[in-house]
Amino acid sequence: MIFKREFRRGQKSLIIWSLVLAGLIIWLLSIFPQFAEGQKSIQTLFDAYPESMKQMFGMDRLNLGTLIGFYGIEVYMMTTLLGSIYAAMLASNILAKEENEKTIEFLLSKPVSRSQIVAKKLMAVIVNIVILNIVSTISSIIGFQFAKEEAIQWSTFALLAIATLLLHVTFAAIAFMFSSILRKTRNVLSISLAVVIVSYFISIMSGLSEDLDILKYFSPFKYVEAANIINEQIIESIFLLLMGAIILISFIVSFMIYKKKDISV
Repeated sequence: MIFKREFRRGQKSLIIWSLVLAGLIIWLLSIFPQFAEGQKSIQTLFDAYPESMKQMFGMDRLNLGTLIGFYGIEVYMMTTLLGSIYAAMLASNILAKEENEKTIEFLLSKPVSRSQIVAKKLMAVIVNIVILNIVSTISSIIGFQFAKEEAIQWSTFALLAIATLLLHVTFAAIAFMFSSILRKTRNVLSISLAVVIVSYFISIMSGLSEDLDILKYFSPFKYVEAANIINEQIIESIFLLLMGAIILISFIVSFMIYKKKDISV
């Protein structure tokens, strides 16, 4: 019952985000043929960019004239950031809103434990994120059809799709943990979105110079950087472990805190 209720409550938001993301993906990929045709002039334009700027966005290691390079720079950057914002917004509200909207009394009056409440709400978050990523993946495959003459590197694309999903779940887990700790949805949402935005800027800063390379361990965006995945054909194990640890710890903390939390009804 709790899962169905949460899934229905989030349907409108999921549909809007899915449509917007799908539209942007297909639109961006539809203009790739023009990029490919004018590759020489575009490359000249990018060569004029400061080296630091190219390093920040991985443009020094990816080729905009190839489909996978264009995808990594233009599309992947958008899906990871927008999807992370959606995941943080979704997870940050799902527990705290019950106290904020004074509906927690209704939930606690049902024959369900607090652990079951957390589990069902968490399941709703994961399902919504998976659906958004399925839509994103299908939209990308549709968009690839505009570049019929380009060979599609399906194994690389699969890695990028997996990395995107893991990133979204990572930020959702962090936001979900904040939702279990705080009572006001406004506070949870602000902190969760701040984590996403700050992480994004840390990932950019870490690419400025080797002296700032250590910052990559403090930004999940850097764990799934497109240039690394495309060039190395792998998601580094250290980053997989870090994301797994963040997700697991966040979920465990959420269950522990909500179970003992003094909930006012």
